[in-house]
Amino acid sequence: MSDSVRIRLDLTQPASQTVWVHMEWTPQWNRQILQLPVWTPGSYTVRDHAQHLHSLRLSNASTDQKVRRLSPSRWLCELTTLEPVMLTYAIESRDLTVRTGLLDPDFASLSLASVAMEIEGFRWMPHHLEVSAPSHWQVHLPLESSVRGWLAKDFDALIDTPLHAGPFAVKPFTVHGHRHELLLIGAPPSGWPESFISDIERVCQATCDLMGTLPPAGDRYQLVLQLLEKGYGGLEHDHSAVLQFNWTALAGKKGYRQLLQLVGHEYLHQWNVRRLRPVELRPYDYSQPVICEGLWFAEGITSYYDLFLPLRAGCTDQSMLLEDFGEELSSVLMSPGRSIQSLAMSAEEAWVKLYKATPASRDTQISYYRLGAAVAFCLDVRLRSSGTSLPVLLRHLWSSFGEYRRGFCRDDLHQWLASVDNGLAAELDHWLDDTNAVPLEKSAELIGLRLEPVPQKAPHHGLSLKVSAGDLVVQRVMKNSPGMKADLVVGDEILAINGFRVRCIDSVADLMRNCSEVQVSFVRRGLMKETFLQPESAIETWRLEVDPQASSDQLALREQWFKIF
Repeated sequence: MSDSVRIRLDLTQPASQTVWVHMEWTPQWNRQILQLPVWTPGSYTVRDHAQHLHSLRLSNASTDQKVRRLSPSRWLCELTTLEPVMLTYAIESRDLTVRTGLLDPDFASLSLASVAMEIEGFRWMPHHLEVSAPSHWQVHLPLESSVRGWLAKDFDALIDTPLHAGPFAVKPFTVHGHRHELLLIGAPPSGWPESFISDIERVCQATCDLMGTLPPAGDRYQLVLQLLEKGYGGLEHDHSAVLQFNWTALAGKKGYRQLLQLVGHEYLHQWNVRRLRPVELRPYDYSQPVICEGLWFAEGITSYYDLFLPLRAGCTDQSMLLEDFGEELSSVLMSPGRSIQSLAMSAEEAWVKLYKATPASRDTQISYYRLGAAVAFCLDVRLRSSGTSLPVLLRHLWSSFGEYRRGFCRDDLHQWLASVDNGLAAELDHWLDDTNAVPLEKSAELIGLRLEPVPQKAPHHGLSLKVSAGDLVVQRVMKNSPGMKADLVVGDEILAINGFRVRCIDSVADLMRNCSEVQVSFVRRGLMKETFLQPESAIETWRLEVDPQASSDQLALREQWFKIF
């Protein structure tokens, strides 16, 4: 009796943008339940990958068997024999994201969580993978090679594997003696900087130094970079990361360091969240959303350090860090949603909030990435003022939980924090559970920095506008803003200010300049209306600056903070 699953992916008709999947196994009982994951680990929203599946067929003893659907992504088949089973189906692959899949005549990029089915009872069994692709393509997977393809130790390892096939440039690089590979899909118009590979090596080495270990993936790590006209993001895996970045941003130095920050972010996930995982995510439940407040730690801590890693690697300087981190903190201070949604709630509501955000969402929610990074900053500064640091806590959690694949929770943070400062655990709870609770200005002051407001030059009306089919339409009305007080709402079409027709966004602020009150003509549901709006002054953004009056103790703490270790 075989205790493994064989799976073959057919990519030989890329113009069809359809992947044909063939799975074989020997059943151990007559009742067979099949499940396609409803979400992709690392991206916490239900994607219902089954929407792209069709032509499902299951045969047993060379006879087609009836398959009954139990849910949108779950099927049942009652077998009459225990002879080998063959399952075939098609997956439409037309979505180039790091969480889904694309197949076209240029290349294939597949998240196997959107492709492979889990066979009940076989999750922890080996899965043998074969891939048929056009003859001029090469197939790249960060799995162990086998005689006829690749071997995944279990279903989790299989769907944690991104598949890329095509005529790619593959560049080797080394991190603390471990050989990795970089798959480049696309290139910037002016080519890559000469230092590109060495910069990636240094950022990855800085990440290892932060964690105090060699890369957990060892010699089997694959970094995939898809360079596109538009796009930004990444998805982490045990032995790889897939990044998307837009080539237009690489024209400036800031864009290049943002790319290095993205590399550091996904490489750090090799520890934080892939192996050092919140207890709610160990193991993953692929059938439904999993409420997990620990996402703030998984993404917030990682977002905090991705800004520092290029500095530690020698690819940026302290002024660049202050500029970038200032923008991160400003986004928190400028978000009205932080008075509505706590950090813990932001993480728990990821499934229905963050990944489904609209322009109006800023007024009622806050990103656990950004607020999490702000809490990481406050925690780091407090710990440093007590003679330790956040990296020490991170390495403790790694050695106590991550190395042993044990899940951790808030109580585990409490225990360690109590050994440093009895009141810090309660303070962390306050930052996590309450709104407007994060002491950013006080924390900046402790290391001789200041958060300075930058006044908005244009009159503040509180409206986010977009041009749609030639119409100027309200996308968002900021809470308690002049626009809200004037009773304007999302969807209103702005026609004129003080009788002057407006067709572009900049004209609205120009016509409000030096006015204490303006008449706004607009259309709502096909009816002409008018209202009066009183522009105000407001803060445009916040800058993080060095305090010239900082004491010697503050200066010493700041220099230690810059080093991150």
